[in-house]
Amino acid sequence: MKKLVVCATSLFTLCLMFTPRPSQAAPGGTNILEAYLETGRIAEGRQAVEDALKTNPQDDGLRFQLAVAQLLTGVERLSQDWYRYGMHNSPLGQMVPFLRLPVPLNPHPERITDKKARKVLEDFVVQLGEVSATLSAIKDDSTMKVPLKIGLVRLDLDGDGKTTDEETLWRIYARLNPVRQVTPEQAKAFVIAFDVGDARWLEGYCHLLSALGEMVLAYDTSQLFSHTAQMFFTDPDTPYDFLRAPPGEPRGRFEFGDIADAVAFVHLLNFPLKEPHRMQAALSHLQQVTTLNRRSWKDIMAEKDDDNEWIPSPTQTGVLPGSKVTQEMVDGWLKFLDESDSMLAGKTLAPFWRETPGRGVNLRRVFTEPAPFDLVLWVQGTGAAPYLEKGTVTDPEFWRMINRVFRGEFLHFAIWFN
Repeated sequence: MKKLVVCATSLFTLCLMFTPRPSQAAPGGTNILEAYLETGRIAEGRQAVEDALKTNPQDDGLRFQLAVAQLLTGVERLSQDWYRYGMHNSPLGQMVPFLRLPVPLNPHPERITDKKARKVLEDFVVQLGEVSATLSAIKDDSTMKVPLKIGLVRLDLDGDGKTTDEETLWRIYARLNPVRQVTPEQAKAFVIAFDVGDARWLEGYCHLLSALGEMVLAYDTSQLFSHTAQMFFTDPDTPYDFLRAPPGEPRGRFEFGDIADAVAFVHLLNFPLKEPHRMQAALSHLQQVTTLNRRSWKDIMAEKDDDNEWIPSPTQTGVLPGSKVTQEMVDGWLKFLDESDSMLAGKTLAPFWRETPGRGVNLRRVFTEPAPFDLVLWVQGTGAAPYLEKGTVTDPEFWRMINRVFRGEFLHFAIWFN
């Protein structure tokens, strides 16, 4: 699923996927944070919101603003860490979780090790946990409404203490997606009025990203790092000095060595277990995703207004043009959540591509009984053998029905719906 490779910035840059419709009149709600975000002073904004919460501890709008500030702090820190260690943009990096950030090239990076790279990811997962905890304190019956011009948010990507026009989210998105034209005027007019349904959505997305991080950290990636880190970083600590690009050599050229590195990368997707308890944590996060998504849709369907909606109900209009949601889609999505829960609980088995009538893969046991991971053997089939068992296998007709309901764009909607 494509959503499994989006990084944290996608939570916000996704909202610029289409040319936005003009905003309605500015929605109601006290917004302390926005002025700080538009001037790149996230830390100051976070402190201002925390101070306001001490005076108004029941204000869920402030609590949501704090969660946004915490998340953006985490994204900034992740970007700045990668900048410090000399991450460079690469085609493969755009497909690897947590490396899809448009980090500027550092001319004088620190040397990175596998241990340091793990620490960067660990810190980000901890930050996601802080965001989730803040959002979980928002009441289910909250009437919060937080308007944000999300495209105008500025991030300090390289940690130089400054934020330029090129570091606004809408410009970042434009660089990552040059085929989609976004103008400054459209970015200024694009407003999302976040409500309690969106708070549950964001909390669920934090759990999804946390699950991904835990799955990576569960395994020993040191061999992969020592052989292929040069694909992502300018000066990695590797025993193979010839793999590092000579100082001053420009990036962006595609040579035979790049092909060989890519082949080695796939070959080395074979990891021993390092911290197996993290797989159980990942499972818990994934189960939280479906739980929170149900709560999100319960709140969305109960809304009576139509105010710059991020995810609209069938009776509302979304801020994304063409983002019409039908009742059939909502019903189909809730059935998808039920099927996902059943598979995560091991009650329904995932299909196995080789002919094994009446048998399937118990996904729950993949998390609760983790084993060394070998991508090639999983593709071949023998990697899944320990988890094959007899039982009820998810019905292919169910997935065909889901695809019909979403007009063949289920993956697109899954990224959006969380």
